[in-house]
Amino acid sequence: MAHWLFTEEHELVRKTVRNWVEKEIKPYVEEWENAGEFPRELFARAGELGFLGLTYPEEYGGSGEDYLAGAVFFEEMARCGSAGVAAGLGASMAIAGPQIYKFGSEELKNRFLPPTISGKKIGALAITEPNAGSDVASIQTTARNMGDHYLVNGSKIFITNGVRADYVVTAVKTDPAAGHKGISLLVIEKGTPGFTVAKKLDKLGWNTSDTGELVFEDCRVPGENLVGRENMGFYYIMQNFAWERLVMALEAVASAQLAIDVAAEYARQRVQFGRPLSKFQVTRHKLADMASLVETARCLTYHALSLYVSGRDAVTEVAMAKLYACEIANRVTDEAVQIHGGYGYMMEYPVQRFWRDARIGTIGGGTSDIMKQVIAGRLIK
Repeated sequence: MAHWLFTEEHELVRKTVRNWVEKEIKPYVEEWENAGEFPRELFARAGELGFLGLTYPEEYGGSGEDYLAGAVFFEEMARCGSAGVAAGLGASMAIAGPQIYKFGSEELKNRFLPPTISGKKIGALAITEPNAGSDVASIQTTARNMGDHYLVNGSKIFITNGVRADYVVTAVKTDPAAGHKGISLLVIEKGTPGFTVAKKLDKLGWNTSDTGELVFEDCRVPGENLVGRENMGFYYIMQNFAWERLVMALEAVASAQLAIDVAAEYARQRVQFGRPLSKFQVTRHKLADMASLVETARCLTYHALSLYVSGRDAVTEVAMAKLYACEIANRVTDEAVQIHGGYGYMMEYPVQRFWRDARIGTIGGGTSDIMKQVIAGRLIK
């Protein structure tokens, strides 16, 4: 049954995305997982179908839909069974692109949004560094203003799409002495002298998405590639965190639901002691607990989403949704592995991948500890 939050038009988007996932993604997931990446052409295909431009206006090649349509897209992508595919498309569409759309000049928007929305260019957002993760204010990559250009030096790590990105929206210190008030955002394009991908990182999960370590050595970036105003980057990053965290919560709920579905199907088929696992009370109770946890996470996430799309202050609720949904995804996928028994530990069964992919949820986009700090800070105020 459709949720009241979504209109008939949103459900049509859901049906379209679901059909695409079933026909053009699911059959190739194992192949892509083994290869360690999904084809670059998938960006172009998603752009051709209009999925990458759902939340962007028509003037830049988008379809002018709302964030609920974007939410539907990410829910259905999460059910493809490979979180890395959703992460790769999402990093370009929902993390890098919005920084340019919301804060960039018209020149930047016209240069980067149409090819991002069409899937012809891949974007990435680079904030995290070897010595700066949750503490964004501690980044050490610098950008000296040289008049008509910036000279960038430093490094970034754990950057989704970092290896294949055509451009990277990069957090830099333009005023190193000013802490978080001295951070700016620069669009650094692939091929810029001094910009190199040091290596592609091996990960526990999200194997189909490329994650890179980036290095900048006297990298000369044109002044017009500054996003918005100098020294306002920290505030731009914080503003888009709400949407990024909502996307992670939505995907966590959807992937946990997929784990339940797969575990229930396995329990119906697996026979032990002369009857299916689904007939044993212990298995039934596990599934009941899992379903209840996921439904609670879904309701909390949809509540935060409804506040966000209505334009209300949703910082606390988004943090709660991200915290709870991602923690629950870890628990539910772990139980799904347990229901599978020894087979759950075998790489040939996808349930192990659901468990591995879910683990990043309590780390990326703000750790669970940071979410608790956000919630507590808002409550105390």
